Amino acid sequence: MPAEIGTIPSSALALAAAYRSEEADPVSVVDTLLERVAALDAEVGAFVTVTADEARAAAVAARDALRGPGADALPPLFGVPTALKDLTPTAGIRTTFGSAAFADLVPEMDGSPAVRVAAAGMISLGKTSTPELGLPCYTEPDVAPPSRTPYDLTRGAGGSSGGAAAAVATGLVPVAVGSDGGGSIRIPASSCGLVGIKPSRGLVGGTPEEIDVSGLAVPGTLALTVADAAALLDVLALTGSRMQDACGRAPGRLRVARFCDPVISELPPDPEVVAAYEDMSRLLVRLGHDVVDVPPPFGPETVAAFETAWFVGAASVPVPPEREELLRPLTRWERERGRAATGVEYASALLAMRQAEQRTLEAYAAYDVVLTPTLGQLPAPVGSLRDDADPAADFEAQKGFTPYTSVWNIAGAPALSLPTGWSSGGLPIGTMIAGKPGSEPLLLSLAAQVEHECSTPANAWRRPSTLMADR
Repeated sequence: MPAEIGTIPSSALALAAAYRSEEADPVSVVDTLLERVAALDAEVGAFVTVTADEARAAAVAARDALRGPGADALPPLFGVPTALKDLTPTAGIRTTFGSAAFADLVPEMDGSPAVRVAAAGMISLGKTSTPELGLPCYTEPDVAPPSRTPYDLTRGAGGSSGGAAAAVATGLVPVAVGSDGGGSIRIPASSCGLVGIKPSRGLVGGTPEEIDVSGLAVPGTLALTVADAAALLDVLALTGSRMQDACGRAPGRLRVARFCDPVISELPPDPEVVAAYEDMSRLLVRLGHDVVDVPPPFGPETVAAFETAWFVGAASVPVPPEREELLRPLTRWERERGRAATGVEYASALLAMRQAEQRTLEAYAAYDVVLTPTLGQLPAPVGSLRDDADPAADFEAQKGFTPYTSVWNIAGAPALSLPTGWSSGGLPIGTMIAGKPGSEPLLLSLAAQVEHECSTPANAWRRPSTLMADR
């Protein structure tokens, strides 16, 4: 991505600094970005709902606050534009959950991510697209156009935070909020050439109504840079500047475990994905880290437990009976399988996942970080994973696309996707680093070190997308 979008710094932190030096103001920034949304969103499918009036009003208030007394005490990302995933309830603003069954839903209350973004003084431009109920790893909902990676508009942005990733990668917002129950932040981060952070279970608190019994899903962040992603995580997790500060510290010499064998699929990874993983491994060695091959943490028995928990989660979403027929074939298939599971089977699945969590953490206890590819394949062509005629085949195709990410949802551990590789056709390829629960600062320190190394002229950390270059 270019260093600037017109006269606007593309980095959230750089934009916040420009506000304080009076080189930019929130009103002109919001107006410029809304113009970009109007010009480009039809191509990338980032937004379901654009809240232009609310954003402009918030920008005026932010400008006045930045010019008034006490401006030095304002939060670090005050006035910085962002966007909220359409799984996050927003009071008075349509929230569709990516589904025609909820196309007209207007919640009365905000979800926790919306509350925390507003409390930090950030300005939401609207709701970003997500697949139905956030279930598929591709973002092709009935309520909005497909979300596409701006590096190749024939290919999808991934999911389920696909709209958020498309928005950031296209320069419509500098950072965006996502959520991740099986890879839903890291998958689109890899597909769109971004940094995507899935934090540890429990780091980002929520209300009692937001509790995920399976323990799989957590809010997280998507950004162009490691520091920006960390700064937004500080906002969501109420951690002050702890995550952002970690980006400025050297990680020290680390023991890095690595594996490339798919965990939840038998489909071999794409050779270009493997090449990017090997390149990342060599880079870590050059940086002084010890890299050791290890086997994957678990096998098919845990995959079956994950699927049971996933399907029960899909079935537990309350949908008015008269609107069930509006759900997609894949959603109905998953909900039917979830309803078919007995209480004992669900309890057994949750136990199996907790046991797999413990085994995973014990297996890698001697290592600081675990390295894998983020995805098994290159960004998928729009429509190539979806199969309305055969939802079971659809689900299996998704597993082949995402054979690594759900490991860390099961383990409750943090994982971060970095855009460290490029295919021969110019598509972004992510590699993933994961750590022990609570080790976000260490992961961010390592990620920032890798980012710095890959930003040298001899490397290609980030490239302008075709869409951006054309504008």
